[in-house]
Amino acid sequence: MLDKTVLISQQGAVRILTNSNPSARNAITPTLYAELSAALADAQNDPEVGAIVFTGAGDFFCSGGDLNLLAKRRELPASERREKLEGLHNLIRAIRDCGKPVIAAVEGGAAGAGLSMALACDMLVSSRDAFYTVAYIKVGLTPDGGATAFLAEFVSRQVLTEMCLTGDRMPAERLHALGAVNRLTDKGAALAEAIALAAKVAEGPQRASARIKTLCRQAHRATLEEQLDAEAMYMVESQADAEAAEGIGAFLGKRKADFVTLRHKKQDAS
Repeated sequence: MLDKTVLISQQGAVRILTNSNPSARNAITPTLYAELSAALADAQNDPEVGAIVFTGAGDFFCSGGDLNLLAKRRELPASERREKLEGLHNLIRAIRDCGKPVIAAVEGGAAGAGLSMALACDMLVSSRDAFYTVAYIKVGLTPDGGATAFLAEFVSRQVLTEMCLTGDRMPAERLHALGAVNRLTDKGAALAEAIALAAKVAEGPQRASARIKTLCRQAHRATLEEQLDAEAMYMVESQADAEAAEGIGAFLGKRKADFVTLRHKKQDAS
């Protein structure tokens, strides 16, 4: 039986998913896509989970694709190369579509598809010494996994082009200054900080959080009218939700809202 690529653990309401291939700096393995997608789906359906942290084993987040595997793909027909690439892209979609917040905890660095996976997450916690690189150009390849889309949300076209054409490393502190990194930590502290952030988020209303996640995801590309329509739709839904009744009732009653109990009740009812 093959060893698992994705290790799963739990701290309180936070599900921790770890890409475990440390001998190769957590390079992407053939099983990662299916295992991580399944783990995300399981976390979404588990009422004990309020938020998710995704990290890499050891001292490096992810070095990207396995070049030994990629070298063999040139022998395949284009249709098969595209089919295999969809494994990564479906994983990016799974992170995007997960109803619960996903927070990346990055140590060491994130290269190639590793950068794509880190930026696909809803929030990003990084050690100060970590670096990020769109490394494809160095091996004659082009970016995938949504790297150019995610980077374009916070850097200019000129900076994006430089990153992609040079493959130079961008330090975590610069990404933090540009707004892509939520929290900077000392070396070795990214996971603990990400778990603390996730624990705070996990206390919130699950269905409202999922709606907010969708609104934030589409805000960069939607027109004002499209965003107003989406906000109106979700506000109307939220007003009728038991979460709003609990939240407003708690505010007026000067007590702390208990959204965790509601999460369990919703699961029991289903």
